Amino acid sequence: MTQLPQLHAGLFLTDGGAETTLIFDDGIDLPDFAAFPLLDDADGRAALTRYFERYAGIAERDGTGIVLETATWRASPDWAARLGYDGKRLDRANRAAVDLLLDVRRRFATTVVVSGCVGPRGDAYRPETIMSRDEARDYHSTQIRTLADTEADLVTAMTLTNVPEATGIVDAAREANARVVISFTVETDGRLPSGQALGDAIAEVDRDTNGYPAYYMVNCAHPTHIAPALDPGAEWTQRLRGIRANASKLSHAELDEAETLDRGDPEEFADDYRKLRQSFPQLTVLGGCCGTDHRHVDAISRAFSG
Repeated sequence: MTQLPQLHAGLFLTDGGAETTLIFDDGIDLPDFAAFPLLDDADGRAALTRYFERYAGIAERDGTGIVLETATWRASPDWAARLGYDGKRLDRANRAAVDLLLDVRRRFATTVVVSGCVGPRGDAYRPETIMSRDEARDYHSTQIRTLADTEADLVTAMTLTNVPEATGIVDAAREANARVVISFTVETDGRLPSGQALGDAIAEVDRDTNGYPAYYMVNCAHPTHIAPALDPGAEWTQRLRGIRANASKLSHAELDEAETLDRGDPEEFADDYRKLRQSFPQLTVLGGCCGTDHRHVDAISRAFSG
């Protein structure tokens, strides 16, 4: 496997909150928060292309690389079945999502890393059941095998709430010979929704998989929720390389009940990242999650790219 360029750079951007942007800015209905059905028609593909091109343009302007995540956070068997997709149609959707980003990459003179995005099997804010490691491996293998059979550079599992699912995803990626990044989400106290400390979760996954993940991230939480979980002196902290934070300081429960989008302030958002990197300079993969858009990533890029 070739080296991932984001591991050898001072700054690598990501995109922002795709689903919230498509819903609130583009007025597109996304049942179950699933963006992958947009790949089924020309208008949907055009909306996704416009979304990703904004971010690639920022990276090209400022001379940074960027990791773009496929629109496949919900493109796994259970969620797809709710939307009427059988196995063959789901396979085509995952492949089409990668192809769309490969097409974007060809049009920009900057390093674009294409990541196949995997989401949790259940609700990312309120996990009602926790699978065993083997159950998670079997479930996620369907999507990961497909993504590994494309030109995607890696697989990133986003908004994970518990260790067994994360570990099972790593097992599925290893079996498919795919590089994998694990991204947990945390509550306002810096702990996973399962109640486990972030550091303990990362250390456990690393121990049980012999350090197979390329690196770890945190997403879908505000920087001020993430900061309390980090320890500059802890060995596990060096494995944490990226953050994709929410724009809002609201808790997951509050966000679930919110009827309007809290976009926060892009400049304040970038400043929060600046404060984190003062203590944790290894955080070099930076972007957004729910409520963020290209303005937040633009502010991050200007803050760190000079």
